Amino acid sequence: MFEMKTGSMEKLTNKEEEIMKIVWRLKKAFVKEILAEIPGDKPHYNTLSTIVRNLQEKGFVDHEAFGNTHRYFPVISMEHYRKRFVSTTLADYFGNSYKDLVSHFAREEKISVEELREIITLIENKK
Repeated sequence: MFEMKTGSMEKLTNKEEEIMKIVWRLKKAFVKEILAEIPGDKPHYNTLSTIVRNLQEKGFVDHEAFGNTHRYFPVISMEHYRKRFVSTTLADYFGNSYKDLVSHFAREEKISVEELREIITLIENKK
């Protein structure tokens, strides 16, 4: 899968991220297939089509044409996107400190002592 150079990738909006997660899961999809995967209130077909075209303009998806219809596929992997924006979040909000990031989740009670022990075990086993 093609990976964009770091720095040139735009942050996606929440709606774009929701749509990208579907495209990543489906691997190849027509707009109607993406629409079928959206839970709850679904956007109008034309609205979704516009979002997908925006994703293409941002370099996240490309398409193959079938007559007047396009089937879209990701050109940026979920892992590449996740790494890029975890790094950005870490720099912007936690001073590039993983300790501060984990401490934040511990203070907010978003991570348990057992989960922290599992993380320590993972780190120790990498040595």
